[in-house]
Amino acid sequence: MRNRAKCKLCQSIIESYHEHDYVDCKCGEISIHGGLSKLGCAAKDFKNFMRVDDLNNEIIVTLKEKGADEKEDDSTKDKSIDKASTREEKLKLLDEMIANIEKIPQNGMLSPINHYDFCSALLLLSSIFRSED
Repeated sequence: MRNRAKCKLCQSIIESYHEHDYVDCKCGEISIHGGLSKLGCAAKDFKNFMRVDDLNNEIIVTLKEKGADEKEDDSTKDKSIDKASTREEKLKLLDEMIANIEKIPQNGMLSPINHYDFCSALLLLSSIFRSED
């Protein structure tokens, strides 16, 4: 996915093409920077900020408070993995994870995964191999 955004106020779609490319919308409400390497963004009010995919479809943006990463240490581990007690239940979770990944649009499949997703997959595989059934 390209580094694109849309301003809800002026309706302009902006795009940052490279790491040092800083782009504002027409009214100055939102900005993006970093190209594909950083996907940086800023806004006076993030209620007016929308991410846009390559086909101009709007993408829901979730905001996190600064310091939220420190609180997420326990949340990175998928709790449903711990609840699945049998090998079959764990394999079902793995099948669901694969099915969800297969639903990702083509442009999303080309982007790198984050380490939270990768860690969840590895924890699930580890628990399957360790389970004794």
